Amino acid sequence: MRALDIMTANLHVVLPDEPIAAPAAIMADYSVGLVPVVSDFEEMRLEGVITDRDITVRHVAPRHGEGCLVRDHMTKDHLDVVRASDHVHDVIGRMRHDQLRRVLVIDAERRLVGIIAQADIALRVGPIEPVLVEQLLEEISEPVSRTKKSLLALAMVG
Repeated sequence: MRALDIMTANLHVVLPDEPIAAPAAIMADYSVGLVPVVSDFEEMRLEGVITDRDITVRHVAPRHGEGCLVRDHMTKDHLDVVRASDHVHDVIGRMRHDQLRRVLVIDAERRLVGIIAQADIALRVGPIEPVLVEQLLEEISEPVSRTKKSLLALAMVG
């Protein structure tokens, strides 16, 4: 089984020059916490993501105005991606190691083709390999150690 077999396709996406309200509306309408940011709707080249946390911490908390664009607050570095052709065990290994609740799926040209969330793994892999899914959920839910938090903070700065 490959990433392509378990991912959710047909994502709602935004462009970098859209107002910050656009991804917020998608999050509210579809009960999601992450919206991919793409170069354009034809090519779908992944440029970043905007999360509910990005909007809260980078836009609302500093009291930015309505004129902000997605590009002003999106995350564009250190994106967690897998290839559509990656084996599910490799995807799960990556999610376990990096404690990822969701990971974007790209093709060979870095075009966004889908997303894999915990629910996708549970629904599509769980019936076949329940112990593997149980281990994934345990490790993702494990609190990050202080050492790992420090290393993650350094990686984000550098």
